[in-house]
Amino acid sequence: MDVMPQQPPQPPDPSSRPPLDVSDFSGASALSALADPASLAEPPPVSLRTTLRRAALGTVAAAVLVTGAVVAVPDDGKKASRPPVPGPVSRALRATAAGAPASLSDLTALIGDRQQWVGTHPSDARSWALLGTAYVEWGRRSADAAYYGRAEQALKRSLNVQPGENGNTAALVGLAELADARHDFVAARKWGETVRAREPKQWAVYPALIDAYGGLGDHRAVHTAVERFTALRAGVPALVQTARMQRDRGRPEDALADARDAADRAATPAQKAECLHLLGELAWERGEPKEAVAQFGAALRTDRAHHASLAGRARALVALGRTDEARRDYRAALAQLPRPEYLLELGELYESLGLGTEADEQYAQLGRALALDEGQGVDHALLRGRFEADHGDPAAAVGLLDAAWSRSHRSAAVADALGWALHRSGAPSAALEYAARAVDTNGQNASYAYHLGVIQKALREYGPARRNLEKALRTNPGFSPLAGPSAQEALAGLAPPPPGGPPDVQPPPESEPPAPAPQAPAAPPALPARPDAPETRAEATSRAVPKPATEQPEQSERRKPEPERPEAQNPQLQRSQPQKPEAQNPAPGSP
Repeated sequence: MDVMPQQPPQPPDPSSRPPLDVSDFSGASALSALADPASLAEPPPVSLRTTLRRAALGTVAAAVLVTGAVVAVPDDGKKASRPPVPGPVSRALRATAAGAPASLSDLTALIGDRQQWVGTHPSDARSWALLGTAYVEWGRRSADAAYYGRAEQALKRSLNVQPGENGNTAALVGLAELADARHDFVAARKWGETVRAREPKQWAVYPALIDAYGGLGDHRAVHTAVERFTALRAGVPALVQTARMQRDRGRPEDALADARDAADRAATPAQKAECLHLLGELAWERGEPKEAVAQFGAALRTDRAHHASLAGRARALVALGRTDEARRDYRAALAQLPRPEYLLELGELYESLGLGTEADEQYAQLGRALALDEGQGVDHALLRGRFEADHGDPAAAVGLLDAAWSRSHRSAAVADALGWALHRSGAPSAALEYAARAVDTNGQNASYAYHLGVIQKALREYGPARRNLEKALRTNPGFSPLAGPSAQEALAGLAPPPPGGPPDVQPPPESEPPAPAPQAPAAPPALPARPDAPETRAEATSRAVPKPATEQPEQSERRKPEPERPEAQNPQLQRSQPQKPEAQNPAPGSP
């Protein structure tokens, strides 16, 4: 039917197997629609060997009673054979029912099993949903976006057989997960909220909703969804989601506590490896590369197929100066998991080592990989924009990222990338608000702080620039093999403040006004007062207005205004709109 991922084992003849029990949709994804962890096989009858052993015991005991001799008979404790070990398909369903990731080998077997089943039972809507969601998971974990197209066909086939309004929740959850995998967060939110509206207690939809809200930059919705997910299904998956939320909000200590708790509770090797990988990422982000190497290594020892930990370890090895080992790990990761972001990281490593030919080769492979994924419906505007800003055409990066922002992709990552692209294209004034927004969201990200510091330096805001550059290098000195040394150079170019701070932080005194006319009474001394001339609009706007005493507390907590579109502050980036001189704001310090 379809090309099988890797080489899955051949399942038994599907015509002799009944469909899987799909009555209990309680899993962490649509995969768990068909998993019932309580349905275990009954123990088989007592074997002949056990029966003979018991008979021998009885004979010996009778002999002891008759002769009075003391006979010691060993008892191995096996009164019945143990239930058979579950097969790979059963293990995959059990894992997803518990909210844990299935191993790649078990996921492969599950896909092969359902492929054969729907081939002879094309009206089984839930098996089509299961197959489609398994395709999504395989595409994610193998970095093969071709499976997303197969997933879409299977999920649509499921809905054709049984529409979503008739109870086919598994297919709708699968569509939400597919949209997240393609970075179409608006569609993912639509499918997820549809399920939530119909079945508010269906916890399986919340991981997809959390990813969608995060991609859209709706942090309040992320927090609400994580809390709801935890209330409905407390356990390791909820702890992992909570840890990721805390990390994205710049709370590394809380994230570390939740990730450690999740690792301690993990029940399967694949789940344990996922938790250890998260601990490695957190160690890397807080500037502890040795700890990161240890955690990524533990993840690989737990699950050798966790190839993302190879790339994570390579990133940490670069920070330790062990570049030969880092290159080895990057190549090994890309051989099994060719994610475009790993190609970019390896290319930048080569560039930092002065290996321009190798770097260009990696960048060319990156371009081909992005084109292949985009042909399968994946939105790579963020990654392509990051590449263009630093290694290609910054103006093209602005166009890509501005379009993403217009599609409501307003995460901290997109804000940071758009701000940096604007700065690289020569518009630091327009870049400032985007970069500041990213740092406000996650102040512990060294790359965000570095970008903001460089932009502030370009705008001659030297004090804030120094603070953010120092913060970037203090948080994670080796956050990038290219940007890390650049941050040190930028900081070195700023004159250090005098010992003890500036001698006087007050503005210089204004010149005394001329003496009043003799006939007029002397005016009382005034605090820094404005001239008697009428205020201009700019003066009236900039002057602080005291709040009324009756204002409620919640009125003061206003949402920060959205950053202006880059065209408004940078006429060079306008495409089809007429220029508006009044929107042009000169950079601070310019004439």
